[in-house]
Amino acid sequence: MERSQLEAVLFDMDGTLINSEPYWLIAERALMARYGHTWTDEDQAHCIGGPLPKVGAYMSALAHGADDPAFFEEELVRLVAEQFANGLEFMPGAQELVHDLVATGVPMALVSASPRLLVDSALALLPTGTFITSISSQDVSISKPNPESYFKAARHLEVQISNCLVLEDSKTGIDAGLASGAVVIGIPHIITYPPSPRLHLRRDLIDLSARDLHKIFQSESQEEFNATRI
Repeated sequence: MERSQLEAVLFDMDGTLINSEPYWLIAERALMARYGHTWTDEDQAHCIGGPLPKVGAYMSALAHGADDPAFFEEELVRLVAEQFANGLEFMPGAQELVHDLVATGVPMALVSASPRLLVDSALALLPTGTFITSISSQDVSISKPNPESYFKAARHLEVQISNCLVLEDSKTGIDAGLASGAVVIGIPHIITYPPSPRLHLRRDLIDLSARDLHKIFQSESQEEFNATRI
């Protein structure tokens, strides 16, 4: 017996759909330099994937409370938005995969821990209607790693979250996807992530098609089903 067929694909934004992590890194380094702190790889790894309140609190602590977490959140988003305005690039393979999913009629949602301003900037790069719905950090009460954003996306698409496939690159996002009950394709860049039920790890999205996603979904779903029968 197999689980239901794949009904929808839920795309993370930063580091999964678009190559925005360098913009966040530039903004983080510039902002913390004002407070005499050199932003390290460890700092970046701790903050990748957000959510923003976590990053704001972390920066405020590094700055010894010189400004409150809300200031760091707002200023960081402002600095990133300035860079977004100059154009964005897709992660390797992401644009081709999105086009194939549209062509084969697979519903998609963009599910991000970034604020609405940045989500809308990314959506502007794509034909209208590419993503049926989008969820930003401002659309939920608790952002990733809480699975609320993925539950909300599934409701908007009118599908069961267990019949969805999530694409994520950060530990925060992968945690959220797995907690939701979806099958997850993880593409970790800076972090490492251990094997887990319903998780398929890849280096990138290059040469990944809609047909491949259906196969991965069925494989991971069936593997989990078999495990529960033992």
